[in-house]
Parts: sequence; C-alpha cells; structure tokens
Amino acid sequence: MNNKNLPIDLLRTLITISEVGGYTRAAALLGRTQPAISLQIKRLDELLGVKLLTQSGQKTALSDDGQRLAVYARQILRLNDEAVAQFSAIPLDGTLRVGIPTDFSTAFLQDAILQFAQNTPSTQLKIHCGLSANLLDELHKGEHDVIVALHSDEDNQYLSHQWVQQPIWVSSVGFKIDRDQAVPIVAHHEGCAYRDRMTSVLSRKRRRWDIVFSAPGIAAIQSAVLASFGVTALTDKTLLQGMKILSENEGFPALPAIHVGIFCRHSRTSQAGLLLIERLNQLLSGLTDEPSTH
Repeated sequence: MNNKNLPIDLLRTLITISEVGGYTRAAALLGRTQPAISLQIKRLDELLGVKLLTQSGQKTALSDDGQRLAVYARQILRLNDEAVAQFSAIPLDGTLRVGIPTDFSTAFLQDAILQFAQNTPSTQLKIHCGLSANLLDELHKGEHDVIVALHSDEDNQYLSHQWVQQPIWVSSVGFKIDRDQAVPIVAHHEGCAYRDRMTSVLSRKRRRWDIVFSAPGIAAIQSAVLASFGVTALTDKTLLQGMKILSENEGFPALPAIHVGIFCRHSRTSQAGLLLIERLNQLLSGLTDEPSTH
C-alpha cells in the first residue's frame, strides 16, 4: 500500500494564496517568507504531479488541477481546524461579519444566529441581509466573514458546505389560473435564483409571464401569494397553510434544483467563525432537501 499523505500546512498555503491572490500576501498572512511559500507549493506540485497555480502578471490563481484540489483542501482544512478548536481554550472574541440571504429562510437563519450570539457573548456579530448574488460578490471583496447563499455549481471558490433544495410552483388555494393570460409572478427582486428559474422555464415553454409583486423578504412573498396576487416558487418547508402546489399539467414545468451553501474565506476565518459554520451546518442539514457536504 503506497498512499500519499497531503500535509495540512501545504494545503493551507495553497488555499491562502488562492484567496489573497499572491505569494507575498499569503506569506505575510501565514507568517512565513515568500521563498518558503514557494517551496511549499513546489513540494505540493511534485507530490501530486501537477501544476496547481498559474501566474498572469501580478495575479496568482488556481489552475484547473488546483481548483479540483481546492474542493478537497477546504474540506480537509475545515475538519482539521474544527477538531483543533474542540481542544482550544482561545476565547471566542472579536467581530464576525455574517451575510444571510433574503431569498431563503431568513427568519430561520436569524433565529439560529441570535442563539449563537447568546451562547458566545464575547463575539460581536454584524449581520447583513441581501440577495445571494450580492452576498457572494461582497464575500469576494472581503466584506463578510461567513455567508449563507444560494449559488450555481460554478460558484464554489469559498464553499464550505452545500445542500440541494427543490423549488416548487405554488399559489393560494383559491387562485384561478388563466392559460390565456400572462402568468402573474410573485418574486424577490432581480438577481434571485428562484425568480430566474421561474422566468426561464416559462420562457422556454413560450409562456408569457409578468412580475406583479416584488419584495426582498420571503415573508412578503408568502403573504402576497396567500392574497392571490400570483404564483411563486417556494419549497415544501416554506409552504404555508392556504397554499397549493401547481403541477406541470396546469402549465407549470418542473423547476431546476437550487444549491444552498455556507461560504467563508478560510484563510481569515476565526474560531468563532468555525463554530458558527458548524452550527449553521447542523441546522441547514435538517432544513434543506438533500445534504451534500462539499
């Protein structure tokens, strides 16, 4: 048996370089010299027999092989750091910037984060609510430490955990569907994954649609549907009494699944951040349809 072992410190260096965009900043963050960082990457390249990083001017990025390894590296680092944190006496102080999506179960996440805050009073939380697409952009800019967001398969640079959620068409029980009229859609603002799926599948079926009600929060969407403003996409866990599921026979094609993920910049995640990620993982695993730890 000749299994290779991937040293944790080499994986941490690779992920740090990918997140800060260069050897010099990674060296400063990790407390090493730039030559030492270069040697670590060279050793990892030789260990796997591939080139893990590419250079374009002053910008260092993951190669295709580097991106494939990064998926596993983040998972290995997360498990390593969570294990170490279990035996650490370091206080959970400092500030933790958290982003939660308005196009998901925001109230549920707020309750979970509030409980976390009560259990870790030395951690100052700064919570920002927004559309998933905006939260991901802000994370890339370094404006958040941890976010929960709906995402595509391609957007997984800072992905820690993910699940699959199946959206379904719904309306109020008494809502009447007129096939000769444009489908009245109740949706979040432009950029929402649910909204994009509804309009895309209807357009592919050459069925007219119209956004008749738009709001940032899911509670407003649910209320508008119950008031018979129109139809929307929810999940079975956000379906309320007084709503009904709409079928393909009624002119509503199946909607593509949505991926829900927890994202963080691993090189800058504090112990408080690791603890919050684990708490959110436990809660979201029971809220979404199919767990798929990344």
